[in-house]
Amino acid sequence: MWDRLEETEKRYEELTREMGRPDVAADFQRLQALAKERASLDDIVELYRQYKRTEAALAEARTLAEDGSDPELAALARDESARLAQDRERLEEEIRLALAPKDRYDERDVIMEVRAAAGGEEAALFAADLFRMYTRYAERHNWPVEVMSSHPSDLGGLKEIICEVRGKGAYSRLKYESGVHRVQRIPVTEAGGRIHTSTATVAVLPEADEVDLKLDENDLRIDIFHAGGHGGQNVNKVATAVRVTHIPTGIVAVCQDERSQLKNKTRALTVLRARLLDVEQRRQQAEITEARRAQVGSGDRAEKVRTYNFPQDRLTDHRIGLTVHNLPAILDGDLDAIIDALASEDHAKRLQESLA
Repeated sequence: MWDRLEETEKRYEELTREMGRPDVAADFQRLQALAKERASLDDIVELYRQYKRTEAALAEARTLAEDGSDPELAALARDESARLAQDRERLEEEIRLALAPKDRYDERDVIMEVRAAAGGEEAALFAADLFRMYTRYAERHNWPVEVMSSHPSDLGGLKEIICEVRGKGAYSRLKYESGVHRVQRIPVTEAGGRIHTSTATVAVLPEADEVDLKLDENDLRIDIFHAGGHGGQNVNKVATAVRVTHIPTGIVAVCQDERSQLKNKTRALTVLRARLLDVEQRRQQAEITEARRAQVGSGDRAEKVRTYNFPQDRLTDHRIGLTVHNLPAILDGDLDAIIDALASEDHAKRLQESLA
């Protein structure tokens, strides 16, 4: 790790020197590329330099602490050594996290899809609970949420809802929510008081830029139809709903919540790009062949990533073996501690892979 840090600092200094050359300063594109690369190294180089300064100060403090000629100064040096040792440990951990390879999509906005899976009406009610949880979490981070498509159930649940979450770093946090979520509780539809187990699936996709993915109009089939369900006279009587089908893959995106046909088309294309980018990512990673099923599986109870147990007021994330309590707070959007734990585990794995 330390050899890599030395190389990174040398590259940073090399970039600084190169940017100062007159011929480079006169070439805007070259200068911009160098500035972008150097900016990407700013944080890790600054952490490494802080670490080296702290290490030098710690060595000096320990030397003074071991010198018995001045007992009072030695005592002060011992106190300083303890503080500097803590600083060094903290900086080392920050460096390890900073060295972990970054997900190139971490700063992107998010397309989030929540669907009821196993459990009928209770699964739809749980999907609605999850959507509210994510909405409240987004509010805590000042991330606007816009519903792009929704299909309510008869009892006020959600068979499916697709939304956009906009905010810097939204994907870096919400991506850990992808998978099958299981709930264990007494449904409102259960007269006998028995605990039921139901599931909902969550897919979190980074929003794709046109640069990431260019759509050929010849590959698209666009259908206009009348929206169904709730929405008032205009939504139901005027043909504004849009269905976009990507013919080569068969992937479909539908948007019907807006009154404007153009807005529905734009949103449907946004969802389609995100889904196609997801397919391409997973093809490159060779993790799976069916990209849309990769994040959420089939919704079977055995594929769960997380369980919400209401009788025990307990949430368990099965990926990292984390158990926490206070479900009311969690379902009100208090997710940071859980996401922090998942992110820390992910960073550790990424770092281990990068150093292997």
